[in-house]
Amino acid sequence: MIRQSVSIIFASLYNHILMNLIAELQERNLVQDIMPGTEEQLNKGMTAGYIGFDPTADSLHVGSLLPITLLMRMQRAGHKPYALIGGATGMIGDPSGKSQERNLLDIETIQHNCDGIRKQLERFLDFSGSSPNAAVMVNNYDWFKDFSFLDFIRDIGKHISVNYMMAKDSVKNRLETGMSFTEFTYQLIQGYDFYHLNKNQNVLLQIGGADQWGNMVTGTELIRRKGGADAFAFTCKLITKSDGSKFGKSESGNIWLDRERTSPYQFYQFWMKLPDADAAKMALVFSFKPVADIKALIAEHETAPHQRKLQKAIAEEMTIMVHSEEDLSFAKQASDILFGQSSVEILRSLNEKQLLEVMEGVPQVTGSRADLVSGIDLISFLADNGVFPSKGEARKMLQNGGISINKEKVTAQDHKIAEGHLLNDKYLLIQKGKSNYTLAMFS
Repeated sequence: MIRQSVSIIFASLYNHILMNLIAELQERNLVQDIMPGTEEQLNKGMTAGYIGFDPTADSLHVGSLLPITLLMRMQRAGHKPYALIGGATGMIGDPSGKSQERNLLDIETIQHNCDGIRKQLERFLDFSGSSPNAAVMVNNYDWFKDFSFLDFIRDIGKHISVNYMMAKDSVKNRLETGMSFTEFTYQLIQGYDFYHLNKNQNVLLQIGGADQWGNMVTGTELIRRKGGADAFAFTCKLITKSDGSKFGKSESGNIWLDRERTSPYQFYQFWMKLPDADAAKMALVFSFKPVADIKALIAEHETAPHQRKLQKAIAEEMTIMVHSEEDLSFAKQASDILFGQSSVEILRSLNEKQLLEVMEGVPQVTGSRADLVSGIDLISFLADNGVFPSKGEARKMLQNGGISINKEKVTAQDHKIAEGHLLNDKYLLIQKGKSNYTLAMFS
């Protein structure tokens, strides 16, 4: 039902005048390199274009959201998006931006990863085929698996000189540390992808990150030398945080689109924790709201940055896009547990998995469940487990109304912890002050 509705929307969009995709991306400060004639081609009529995805895992991550949203914008603008899964190139490894050669994957692992990526992309793009610009997914392993080495160097290798390949930054930047012949051939293989799609499916455009420009130009050059159709390309700026570090990672690693790897709550919190400078840039890059609305929101945010309106807006939009409105509702509710005024009822409504998701990063202490039978003195427990440096400090905080157990203030000096207090029959949430939490686990 949802997919049918998506198809109707895209069919309706296609029947309207083509949107100027390049102008839209330039307004969002995304375009870096662009081949002459690209904008004119896109404005001329429906154009098929592709972006490659590297199958190094069975899930995409936040760093993949830029190519995903580019394909989404392309389809919404009336063009035909192709998602190319690098089943073959994933067996080699792209040297662009890398300081060393990565581990190579076997075909079974790559196929598993490709299946996972396809499933995720179906959430963002319309593959139904009911509209002229329905998305298409291809895997370059399909045309490379029967392509012999001798055939490749005879039919393709002769068209691109070694001098031409050596001039590319992706090669020059690795000459000091060394590059295998396997990696050296990557740009020629990626170039053949474009040639194959251009010849067999009339794909005229390739889109990629700024570090892919050399590989992309090789593709257009190969098409030209083999007498193919017109070919165009443009790159988008690499998305980095304000400190220059790579976007899409947290202290615990990648922020994945797979809810089993990164929960919707953790995904929501990633966007909520963006510094102001990053939030403004990411809103322009990822949001589908009109640019004028985003700029108005940025201006509003700057008048009261402590309210974090910008972070809330982008966190809500991205969580719905990647997960669902239901997941957003839970993420906001869960956020109130640590950062708002949520009630004990909300805290007790969480199952164990949800509770641990919300408490990720919160210090943890342990206690003996056997001791709960007769009750554990709260003040002693807090001091013995280092939540407070001493019993005196704990008593003082309690007297000042600064200690809560499971979101309920404790007032009695002789308060005892019992089995009935436990969340999910195992946990206790201790709060001192406004937002200093400890999770106790009893086993």
